[in-house]
Amino acid sequence: MALTGKQKAALLLTSLDVATAAELLRGVDPRMVQDLAVELSYLDASGFRNAKQTAEVARQFCQSLENESGFQFKNFLREVLRNTVGEDKAEQVQQEIQDLLQKRDPFMTIRSADQQKLATVLETEHPQAVAVVLSELPPKKGSEVLGRLGDGMRVSAISRMTAIGSVTPEAKASIARMVRKRIEGLGSTQQIGSAVQAPPEESLRKVAIIVRNLDKEVRDGVLEAIEQKDSDAKEKVMNLMVIWDDLPQVGDRSLQQALRGIDERQLALALHESPEEIANKIKSNISERAAAMVNEEASLMSAPKKEDVREARERIVNALRELNRNGELTFLEE
Repeated sequence: MALTGKQKAALLLTSLDVATAAELLRGVDPRMVQDLAVELSYLDASGFRNAKQTAEVARQFCQSLENESGFQFKNFLREVLRNTVGEDKAEQVQQEIQDLLQKRDPFMTIRSADQQKLATVLETEHPQAVAVVLSELPPKKGSEVLGRLGDGMRVSAISRMTAIGSVTPEAKASIARMVRKRIEGLGSTQQIGSAVQAPPEESLRKVAIIVRNLDKEVRDGVLEAIEQKDSDAKEKVMNLMVIWDDLPQVGDRSLQQALRGIDERQLALALHESPEEIANKIKSNISERAAAMVNEEASLMSAPKKEDVREARERIVNALRELNRNGELTFLEE
Protein backbone atom coordinates (compact mmCIF):
# COMPACT_ATOMS: atom_id res chain seq x y z
CA MET A 1 0.00 0.00 0.00
CA ALA A 2 1.37 3.44 -0.96
CA LEU A 3 1.05 5.81 1.99
CA THR A 4 -0.30 9.32 1.48
CA GLY A 5 1.41 12.35 2.97
CA LYS A 6 -1.20 12.57 5.72
CA GLN A 7 -0.77 8.90 6.56
CA LYS A 8 3.02 9.28 6.81
CA ALA A 9 2.61 12.33 9.03
CA ALA A 10 0.08 10.48 11.18
CA LEU A 11 2.39 7.46 11.55
CA LEU A 12 5.28 9.71 12.49
CA LEU A 13 3.25 11.08 15.41
CA THR A 14 3.11 7.63 16.97
CA SER A 15 6.89 7.61 17.46
CA LEU A 16 6.56 10.63 19.74
CA ASP A 17 5.39 10.86 23.32
CA VAL A 18 1.93 12.32 23.89
CA ALA A 19 3.18 15.67 25.15
CA THR A 20 5.50 16.20 22.19
CA ALA A 21 2.86 15.15 19.67
CA ALA A 22 0.31 17.46 21.28
CA GLU A 23 2.79 20.35 21.26
CA LEU A 24 3.47 19.83 17.55
CA LEU A 25 -0.26 19.89 16.82
CA ARG A 26 -1.01 22.89 19.00
CA GLY A 27 -2.30 25.70 16.83
CA VAL A 28 -3.02 23.36 13.92
CA ASP A 29 -6.51 23.63 12.43
CA PRO A 30 -8.73 21.15 14.35
CA ARG A 31 -9.99 19.79 11.03
CA MET A 32 -6.42 18.87 10.05
CA VAL A 33 -5.94 17.19 13.43
CA GLN A 34 -9.08 15.17 12.76
CA ASP A 35 -7.84 14.23 9.28
CA LEU A 36 -4.57 12.97 10.73
CA ALA A 37 -6.40 11.05 13.44
CA VAL A 38 -8.70 9.45 10.86
CA GLU A 39 -5.77 8.29 8.74
CA LEU A 40 -3.91 6.94 11.75
CA SER A 41 -7.01 5.15 13.02
CA TYR A 42 -7.63 3.65 9.61
CA LEU A 43 -4.06 2.39 9.22
CA ASP A 44 -4.28 0.80 12.65
CA ALA A 45 -7.73 -0.69 12.13
CA SER A 46 -7.23 -1.91 8.57
CA GLY A 47 -4.14 -3.97 9.35
CA PHE A 48 -1.92 -2.17 6.82
CA ARG A 49 0.70 -1.80 9.55
CA ASN A 50 1.69 -5.42 8.84
CA ALA A 51 2.17 -4.94 5.08
CA LYS A 52 5.65 -5.66 3.78
CA GLN A 53 5.51 -2.61 1.53
CA THR A 54 4.90 -0.22 4.42
CA ALA A 55 7.60 2.43 4.85
CA GLU A 56 10.13 2.19 7.69
CA VAL A 57 8.15 4.61 9.82
CA ALA A 58 5.16 2.26 9.58
CA ARG A 59 7.31 -0.73 10.57
CA GLN A 60 8.54 1.17 13.61
CA PHE A 61 4.93 1.94 14.43
CA CYS A 62 4.12 -1.77 14.22
CA GLN A 63 6.95 -2.62 16.57
CA SER A 64 5.71 -0.08 19.10
CA LEU A 65 2.21 -1.56 18.91
CA GLU A 66 3.54 -5.07 19.51
CA ASN A 67 6.00 -4.08 22.24
CA GLU A 68 5.24 -5.78 25.53
CA SER A 69 5.63 -2.47 27.33
CA GLY A 70 2.33 -1.63 25.69
CA PHE A 71 1.78 1.19 23.26
CA GLN A 72 -1.92 1.90 23.74
CA PHE A 73 -3.09 3.45 20.49
CA LYS A 74 -6.50 4.56 21.76
CA ASN A 75 -4.99 6.20 24.84
CA PHE A 76 -2.38 7.92 22.69
CA LEU A 77 -5.01 9.27 20.30
CA ARG A 78 -7.30 10.38 23.12
CA GLU A 79 -4.52 12.21 24.96
CA VAL A 80 -3.23 13.90 21.81
CA LEU A 81 -6.72 15.14 20.96
CA ARG A 82 -7.42 16.21 24.53
CA ASN A 83 -4.19 18.23 24.74
CA THR A 84 -4.74 19.71 21.29
CA VAL A 85 -8.41 20.59 20.98
CA GLY A 86 -9.69 20.22 24.55
CA GLU A 87 -11.77 17.63 26.42
CA ASP A 88 -15.19 18.33 24.90
CA LYS A 89 -13.93 18.73 21.35
CA ALA A 90 -11.79 15.58 21.70
CA GLU A 91 -14.86 13.45 22.38
CA GLN A 92 -16.67 14.97 19.41
CA VAL A 93 -13.70 14.40 17.12
CA GLN A 94 -13.33 10.78 18.26
CA GLN A 95 -16.99 10.11 17.52
CA GLU A 96 -16.61 11.68 14.07
CA ILE A 97 -13.53 9.54 13.50
CA GLN A 98 -15.51 6.44 14.41
CA ASP A 99 -18.29 7.41 12.00
CA LEU A 100 -15.85 8.11 9.17
CA LEU A 101 -14.03 4.82 9.70
CA GLN A 102 -17.30 2.90 9.73
CA LYS A 103 -18.29 4.47 6.40
CA ARG A 104 -14.90 3.66 4.93
CA ASP A 105 -15.02 0.02 6.04
CA PRO A 106 -18.36 -1.32 7.39
CA PHE A 107 -16.78 -4.67 8.36
CA MET A 108 -13.89 -3.22 10.36
CA THR A 109 -15.20 -4.02 13.86
CA ILE A 110 -16.67 -7.35 12.73
CA ARG A 111 -13.19 -8.59 11.83
CA SER A 112 -12.06 -8.11 15.41
CA ALA A 113 -15.05 -9.81 17.01
CA ASP A 114 -14.48 -12.84 19.18
CA GLN A 115 -14.73 -15.95 17.01
CA GLN A 116 -17.34 -17.67 19.15
CA LYS A 117 -19.47 -14.53 19.41
CA LEU A 118 -19.31 -14.06 15.67
CA ALA A 119 -20.18 -17.70 15.02
CA THR A 120 -23.10 -17.44 17.44
CA VAL A 121 -24.46 -14.42 15.60
CA LEU A 122 -23.91 -15.88 12.13
CA GLU A 123 -25.49 -19.24 12.97
CA THR A 124 -28.96 -17.66 12.90
CA GLU A 125 -28.40 -15.33 9.94
CA HIS A 126 -29.33 -16.01 6.32
CA PRO A 127 -26.60 -18.05 4.57
CA GLN A 128 -26.08 -15.23 2.05
CA ALA A 129 -25.34 -12.79 4.88
CA VAL A 130 -22.98 -15.33 6.44
CA ALA A 131 -21.22 -15.75 3.09
CA VAL A 132 -20.73 -11.98 2.81
CA VAL A 133 -19.28 -11.70 6.32
CA LEU A 134 -16.94 -14.68 5.81
CA SER A 135 -15.71 -13.18 2.55
CA GLU A 136 -14.70 -10.01 4.42
CA LEU A 137 -12.75 -11.81 7.15
CA PRO A 138 -9.03 -12.62 6.91
CA PRO A 139 -8.83 -16.19 5.51
CA LYS A 140 -7.47 -17.76 8.70
CA LYS A 141 -10.16 -16.25 10.88
CA GLY A 142 -12.78 -17.08 8.26
CA SER A 143 -11.76 -20.74 8.48
CA GLU A 144 -11.93 -20.68 12.27
CA VAL A 145 -15.38 -19.09 12.34
CA LEU A 146 -16.61 -21.42 9.61
CA GLY A 147 -15.47 -24.42 11.63
CA ARG A 148 -17.67 -23.28 14.54
CA LEU A 149 -20.84 -23.17 12.42
CA GLY A 150 -23.22 -26.08 12.07
CA ASP A 151 -22.84 -28.39 9.08
CA GLY A 152 -25.91 -27.03 7.30
CA MET A 153 -24.96 -23.38 7.65
CA ARG A 154 -21.33 -24.11 6.81
CA VAL A 155 -22.19 -25.77 3.51
CA SER A 156 -24.83 -23.20 2.54
CA ALA A 157 -22.58 -20.25 3.29
CA ILE A 158 -19.45 -21.53 1.56
CA SER A 159 -21.50 -22.46 -1.51
CA ARG A 160 -22.76 -18.88 -1.75
CA MET A 161 -19.26 -17.46 -1.33
CA THR A 162 -18.37 -18.66 -4.82
CA ALA A 163 -20.78 -16.07 -6.24
CA ILE A 164 -20.20 -13.29 -3.72
CA GLY A 165 -19.25 -10.82 -6.46
CA SER A 166 -22.92 -10.32 -7.31
CA VAL A 167 -23.65 -8.70 -3.93
CA THR A 168 -23.79 -4.90 -4.17
CA PRO A 169 -21.76 -2.63 -1.85
CA GLU A 170 -25.03 -1.27 -0.46
CA ALA A 171 -26.22 -4.76 0.43
CA LYS A 172 -22.87 -5.54 2.07
CA ALA A 173 -23.07 -2.36 4.15
CA SER A 174 -26.58 -3.28 5.27
CA ILE A 175 -25.45 -6.77 6.28
CA ALA A 176 -22.49 -5.29 8.16
CA ARG A 177 -24.76 -2.94 10.14
CA MET A 178 -27.09 -5.80 11.06
CA VAL A 179 -24.28 -8.10 12.19
CA ARG A 180 -22.53 -5.30 14.11
CA LYS A 181 -25.66 -4.57 16.11
CA ARG A 182 -26.07 -8.23 17.03
CA ILE A 183 -22.40 -8.50 18.03
CA GLU A 184 -22.70 -5.37 20.17
CA GLY A 185 -25.58 -7.07 21.93
CA LEU A 186 -23.20 -9.87 22.95
CA GLY A 187 -20.38 -7.57 24.02
CA SER A 188 -18.04 -4.91 22.73
CA THR A 189 -15.27 -5.45 20.21
CA GLN A 190 -12.01 -3.72 19.49
CA GLN A 191 -11.20 -1.97 16.25
CA ILE A 192 -8.63 -3.89 14.36
CA GLY A 193 -8.76 -5.80 11.12
CA SER A 194 -7.95 -5.99 7.45
CA ALA A 195 -10.02 -3.86 5.14
CA VAL A 196 -10.71 -5.64 1.88
CA GLN A 197 -13.07 -4.93 -0.94
CA ALA A 198 -12.13 -7.72 -3.30
CA PRO A 199 -13.19 -8.22 -6.90
CA PRO A 200 -14.90 -11.56 -7.73
CA GLU A 201 -11.70 -13.42 -8.61
CA GLU A 202 -10.04 -12.35 -5.36
CA SER A 203 -13.16 -13.32 -3.42
CA LEU A 204 -13.01 -16.80 -4.92
CA ARG A 205 -9.35 -17.05 -3.96
CA LYS A 206 -10.31 -16.14 -0.39
CA VAL A 207 -12.97 -18.86 -0.44
CA ALA A 208 -10.29 -21.31 -1.55
CA ILE A 209 -7.92 -20.33 1.28
CA ILE A 210 -10.69 -20.58 3.86
CA VAL A 211 -11.66 -24.04 2.59
CA ARG A 212 -7.99 -25.07 2.43
CA ASN A 213 -7.54 -24.32 6.12
CA LEU A 214 -10.41 -26.58 7.18
CA ASP A 215 -9.88 -30.13 8.43
CA LYS A 216 -9.86 -32.56 5.50
CA GLU A 217 -13.15 -34.20 6.42
CA VAL A 218 -14.95 -30.87 6.73
CA ARG A 219 -13.24 -29.53 3.62
CA ASP A 220 -14.27 -32.51 1.52
CA GLY A 221 -17.87 -32.08 2.64
CA VAL A 222 -17.85 -28.41 1.69
CA LEU A 223 -16.33 -29.16 -1.72
CA GLU A 224 -18.93 -31.84 -2.35
CA ALA A 225 -21.69 -29.35 -1.56
CA ILE A 226 -20.14 -26.80 -3.92
CA GLU A 227 -19.94 -29.43 -6.65
CA GLN A 228 -23.65 -30.23 -6.31
CA LYS A 229 -24.47 -26.60 -7.03
CA ASP A 230 -21.72 -25.77 -9.51
CA SER A 231 -19.08 -28.26 -10.62
CA ASP A 232 -17.07 -25.53 -12.33
CA ALA A 233 -16.93 -23.52 -9.11
CA LYS A 234 -15.65 -26.55 -7.22
CA GLU A 235 -12.82 -27.01 -9.72
CA LYS A 236 -11.90 -23.33 -9.53
CA VAL A 237 -11.86 -23.40 -5.74
CA MET A 238 -9.72 -26.54 -5.68
CA ASN A 239 -7.22 -25.00 -8.09
CA LEU A 240 -7.11 -21.72 -6.19
CA MET A 241 -6.31 -23.51 -2.95
CA VAL A 242 -2.74 -23.80 -4.20
CA ILE A 243 -1.16 -21.38 -6.66
CA TRP A 244 2.42 -20.57 -7.64
CA ASP A 245 2.59 -17.60 -5.26
CA ASP A 246 1.87 -19.94 -2.32
CA LEU A 247 5.23 -21.73 -2.61
CA PRO A 248 7.02 -19.71 0.12
CA GLN A 249 4.33 -20.81 2.60
CA VAL A 250 4.45 -24.51 1.68
CA GLY A 251 6.07 -26.78 4.26
CA ASP A 252 9.52 -28.04 3.28
CA ARG A 253 8.64 -31.73 3.37
CA SER A 254 5.58 -31.18 1.20
CA LEU A 255 7.58 -29.20 -1.31
CA GLN A 256 10.36 -31.79 -1.40
CA GLN A 257 7.78 -34.47 -2.14
CA ALA A 258 6.21 -32.38 -4.92
CA LEU A 259 9.58 -31.68 -6.55
CA ARG A 260 10.48 -35.35 -6.91
CA GLY A 261 10.52 -36.39 -10.55
CA ILE A 262 10.79 -32.83 -11.88
CA ASP A 263 14.09 -32.45 -13.71
CA GLU A 264 16.51 -29.54 -13.49
CA ARG A 265 15.51 -28.05 -16.85
CA GLN A 266 11.86 -27.90 -15.81
CA LEU A 267 12.86 -26.29 -12.52
CA ALA A 268 15.00 -23.74 -14.35
CA LEU A 269 12.08 -22.91 -16.62
CA ALA A 270 9.72 -22.57 -13.68
CA LEU A 271 12.11 -20.21 -11.90
CA HIS A 272 12.66 -17.97 -14.94
CA GLU A 273 11.89 -14.39 -13.79
CA SER A 274 10.34 -15.82 -10.64
CA PRO A 275 10.47 -13.81 -7.37
CA GLU A 276 13.68 -14.41 -5.42
CA GLU A 277 11.68 -15.70 -2.45
CA ILE A 278 10.23 -18.53 -4.54
CA ALA A 279 13.56 -19.32 -6.20
CA ASN A 280 15.30 -19.55 -2.82
CA LYS A 281 12.49 -21.71 -1.45
CA ILE A 282 12.80 -24.26 -4.23
CA LYS A 283 16.60 -24.32 -4.30
CA SER A 284 16.73 -24.81 -0.54
CA ASN A 285 14.58 -27.91 -0.91
CA ILE A 286 16.70 -29.70 -3.50
CA SER A 287 20.26 -30.95 -3.22
CA GLU A 288 23.23 -28.62 -3.75
CA ARG A 289 24.12 -30.58 -6.86
CA ALA A 290 20.60 -30.23 -8.26
CA ALA A 291 20.57 -26.50 -7.43
CA ALA A 292 23.87 -26.07 -9.29
CA MET A 293 22.42 -27.88 -12.31
CA VAL A 294 19.32 -25.65 -12.19
CA ASN A 295 21.59 -22.58 -12.23
CA GLU A 296 23.53 -24.03 -15.16
CA GLU A 297 20.33 -24.73 -17.10
CA ALA A 298 19.14 -21.20 -16.38
CA SER A 299 22.40 -19.72 -17.69
CA LEU A 300 21.90 -21.53 -21.00
CA MET A 301 18.38 -20.16 -21.47
CA SER A 302 18.11 -17.04 -23.57
CA ALA A 303 14.42 -16.23 -23.78
CA PRO A 304 12.20 -19.21 -22.96
CA LYS A 305 8.62 -19.12 -24.21
CA LYS A 306 6.10 -17.88 -21.67
CA GLU A 307 4.02 -20.96 -22.35
CA ASP A 308 6.95 -23.24 -21.44
CA VAL A 309 7.52 -21.31 -18.21
CA ARG A 310 3.83 -21.50 -17.34
CA GLU A 311 3.70 -25.26 -18.02
CA ALA A 312 6.79 -25.87 -15.88
CA ARG A 313 5.26 -23.98 -13.00
CA GLU A 314 1.97 -25.83 -13.44
CA ARG A 315 3.78 -29.16 -13.07
CA ILE A 316 5.02 -28.14 -9.64
CA VAL A 317 1.71 -26.60 -8.60
CA ASN A 318 -0.25 -29.64 -9.82
CA ALA A 319 1.97 -31.90 -7.72
CA LEU A 320 1.21 -29.74 -4.70
CA ARG A 321 -2.51 -29.79 -5.51
CA GLU A 322 -2.44 -33.58 -5.58
CA LEU A 323 -0.89 -33.61 -2.13
CA ASN A 324 -3.58 -31.19 -1.01
CA ARG A 325 -6.36 -33.45 -2.32
CA ASN A 326 -4.91 -36.29 -0.27
CA GLY A 327 -4.64 -34.16 2.85
CA GLU A 328 -0.83 -34.37 2.78
CA LEU A 329 0.01 -30.74 1.99
CA THR A 330 1.19 -28.59 4.88
CA PHE A 331 1.66 -24.85 5.08
CA LEU A 332 3.89 -22.83 7.34
CA GLU A 333 2.13 -20.95 10.11
CA GLU A 334 1.47 -17.40 8.89
